[in-house]
Amino acid sequence: MEYPLLKLAAIDIGSNAVRCQISAVLHYGDRYRLKRVEYVRYPLRLGEDVFASGRISAKKEEKFIKFLHALRLLMEVHDVAPNHYLICATSAMRTAQNGQEVAARIQQQLGMTVRVIDGQDEAAFINRVIENLLEDKKHYIHIDVGGGSTEFNIYHDRRKVASQSFEVGSIRRMQQEEAGLSTEAMRETWQRMEEWVTENARRYHVTRAIGTGGNINKLYSMAQAGVDKPVTRRRIATILDHLTSMSMDERVNVALLNPDRADVIVPAGHIYLSAMEWANVHQMIVPDIGLKDGMLQTLFEEHFDEFRAEGDLKPGCPKPAMQSRPTEVE
Repeated sequence: MEYPLLKLAAIDIGSNAVRCQISAVLHYGDRYRLKRVEYVRYPLRLGEDVFASGRISAKKEEKFIKFLHALRLLMEVHDVAPNHYLICATSAMRTAQNGQEVAARIQQQLGMTVRVIDGQDEAAFINRVIENLLEDKKHYIHIDVGGGSTEFNIYHDRRKVASQSFEVGSIRRMQQEEAGLSTEAMRETWQRMEEWVTENARRYHVTRAIGTGGNINKLYSMAQAGVDKPVTRRRIATILDHLTSMSMDERVNVALLNPDRADVIVPAGHIYLSAMEWANVHQMIVPDIGLKDGMLQTLFEEHFDEFRAEGDLKPGCPKPAMQSRPTEVE
């Protein structure tokens, strides 16, 4: 028996990977939930091209369009309505000299609109789900490390009071290290990042950290801290030291990391660790959420009246809060 469900989809085009999540809108009484029914990740690595040459190569663009075509078909199979999905691209596409040209060709060939967003927009999306995790009278720094940029948000008593984006990310750092360059090569940006974190953490009395992003999620699982338990700065440092001592072959075949994770996890981990040191915090909460979850929450809120009418729901029902760890369907 078919049981129809309204579905939303978010496609996050990052510098390291493209992620697509399709979630069903569930409601019972006055309660709403978004439940993950499909998740696909492909390590396209637009940042490899862009941060080295400033452009998306023809070969990479061809793969990009093929993968988005596959995602379009996947959304059709799941009966995702044409206005019920959102595609956002971050650092690599906004940095690429031909980013807008590639977006235009995707629109022409596939009829899919890619929104190239800046760091503030990216932070705003993530804020929609992060704010549900905060406790009253607690003060947090949120750290989100991507392939091309790092976003910081400061929350003081459940209110975001400061945010900043820096063009420092895992792929950028990895490329510098492979080229034999140290952090000194980007010392000015790194120093500005340190000064911003130090000043704002002190000003707003930050005592807790929240980390989001694929690399900190993997470090968290390796730390085996326990579900919903914070991971310590010391434990993160220990894991990074261990990974640093391993070859790429050992990271893949012994630590069982995917190749596209094995080479960037250490550069990304050092950004998280440095930010924690600058903020003088010793523990980090690592919820399994990110940009795609904020995009889904945004879509739900934009179409809330439509869903309410579909479900014959009472006017004035509260809008939902996204679950911090949406249930996956096996």
